[in-house]
Amino acid sequence: MSNVISIFDTTLRDGTQGEGISLSADDKIKIARKLDAFGAQYIEGGIPGSNGKDIEFFKRVKSYAWNAKLTAFGSTRRKQSLAEHDTSLNRIIEAGVPAATLVGKSWDFHVHTALQTTLEENLAMISDSIAYLKRAQMEVMLDAEHFFDGYKNNPEYALAVLKAAQEAGADWIVMCDTNGGTLPNEIGRIIREISTQVQVKLGIHTHNDCELAAANTLVAVEAGVTQIQGTMNGYGERCGNANLCSIIPTLQLKMGYSCVKDEQLQELTTVARYVSEIANVHMPVNQPYVGNAAFAHKGGIHVSAILKDSRTYEHIQPELVGNKQRVLVSELAGQSNVLSKAQQLGYELDASKPETRSIMERIKELEHQGYQFEGADASLELLLRQATGQTEEPFAFESFKILVEKSAQRSVVSEAIVKLNIDGETIYTAAEGNGPVNALDNALRKALIRHYPYIEEMHLSDYKVRVLDENDTTAAKVRVLIESTDSQNAWSTVGVSSNVIEASWEALVDSIRYALIGKEKRQLTSERKEQIGLVNH
Repeated sequence: MSNVISIFDTTLRDGTQGEGISLSADDKIKIARKLDAFGAQYIEGGIPGSNGKDIEFFKRVKSYAWNAKLTAFGSTRRKQSLAEHDTSLNRIIEAGVPAATLVGKSWDFHVHTALQTTLEENLAMISDSIAYLKRAQMEVMLDAEHFFDGYKNNPEYALAVLKAAQEAGADWIVMCDTNGGTLPNEIGRIIREISTQVQVKLGIHTHNDCELAAANTLVAVEAGVTQIQGTMNGYGERCGNANLCSIIPTLQLKMGYSCVKDEQLQELTTVARYVSEIANVHMPVNQPYVGNAAFAHKGGIHVSAILKDSRTYEHIQPELVGNKQRVLVSELAGQSNVLSKAQQLGYELDASKPETRSIMERIKELEHQGYQFEGADASLELLLRQATGQTEEPFAFESFKILVEKSAQRSVVSEAIVKLNIDGETIYTAAEGNGPVNALDNALRKALIRHYPYIEEMHLSDYKVRVLDENDTTAAKVRVLIESTDSQNAWSTVGVSSNVIEASWEALVDSIRYALIGKEKRQLTSERKEQIGLVNH
């Protein structure tokens, strides 16, 4: 049995059938290029001719050089017709890609109910379609739809479907758990039973309706399949497809199989998050291997242990899949969390000093009030700087006012008036915005721009508000998280108050303070490097 596993990525086809996922042709090209660099052997691009986006995709991919085999998807010929006259099959050939995936029925119930034809005609549809594409010099895969349900209901007919594909010249036969209801022990048993009767290379395509898609895929590999089909981040209709982000590293790091090169595997987290961004779908923080919390540690005992040896609470080294260890600072944190986090941020704290215990107690007190530093590293760093006496404030806040006007003739207009003190100079500014927070942001930037031109390089990229206690209704505290970016970095800050404007202001001011302090730190580092001759001129 070969230990080399072929990766077939169907994010651009099956993945787009997931609710809320819509990819333009440009999006699909970007993702395909990323998957190609990652090492996928097959990238299924879509259904040629089915819609404008797929037509454009298959037209544009011809201008790129690919390591992977671009694959077109389609159905077998229609019943009681000729393959040569089938529009779907001819469009696959015209797409100009080297490989094709044909979906064929392998469950007799579907043949009778969905296709409304005979079992013999379905076998002919499969044979004719595969043979036609093979005459066009294409590599052909049969996706045997509902194979496991079909085999359990009528094993003789399900096996006859596979043999018909084999005799017609199929290069791969892929067994599909289309409804996602088959159990791992069933998958393994059935594959072992049929593998001795079919000589064509076998693949597996599972869905996640019982949250078993990854487990079923791994069992299938152990039973002898050498191609795994799935999607990045498990995208797909209903509950999704098999998640390649979990399956690939498990096969490669834990089961001794080869899927991609080691250096490509180290790009897995980057690829997963890139696809998530393009698809505009939030990645679950607890997604295995690639999630932001996959190697995050919060409990003090855990952190104390991983500081001694990361193997105590990490099943692999995060860097193997391009992720990183994170220590979370919260009300559950022990001293180890604070020390580790401070070290990550570049601050050396002495555990024996009362200042360190004081910082820890302050963090716990703030989290009790509703602050959350797990997702607000920038606010935490400002707190550490203040506690260690390293804070040089770029400006001092004096006051702000918000004016909100609504008239019958126009929509709501917000205006903010901000009063700051910068280097002993009192500065008043006013600015409008499309809401109170936007107006405050504009006014604050207007006040600072003359002294800190760098402000033009940064902007707010995300703004979240969460009510902390819904039982308090309109008097409830809210937590505001703001994410900011410049050309090179991203950082998050937090504010808490029973007034959403005050909470927003606190997070906003922290964001700008952090940006300016960070800029100073980077400049100082650069200047120091120049002094010791490390910067090339």
